Amino acid sequence: MKVFLWIAFLILVAIVIFAVQNSSAPPVIIKFLIWRFETSLVYTILGSVVLGILLTLLFWIQRAIGTSIRKKELNKEIHSSSS
Repeated sequence: MKVFLWIAFLILVAIVIFAVQNSSAPPVIIKFLIWRFETSLVYTILGSVVLGILLTLLFWIQRAIGTSIRKKELNKEIHSSSS
């Protein structure tokens, strides 16, 4: 687990360095349906990384809760069958 956290930390540092180095880039225009945003490239990069992390956590938490519930059910089944 520590190795995973160190790798994630190093990737995050690399993304931040990349974003800061490109801070002098011209503004980026983001269009979605009827919305139009003009923002800095730094905010676009960091925002997309944060959104990706949040979506990953959302799906991971849902799966972890389901696994935990299933594990409790199986433990109850084991204890009730052994009695």
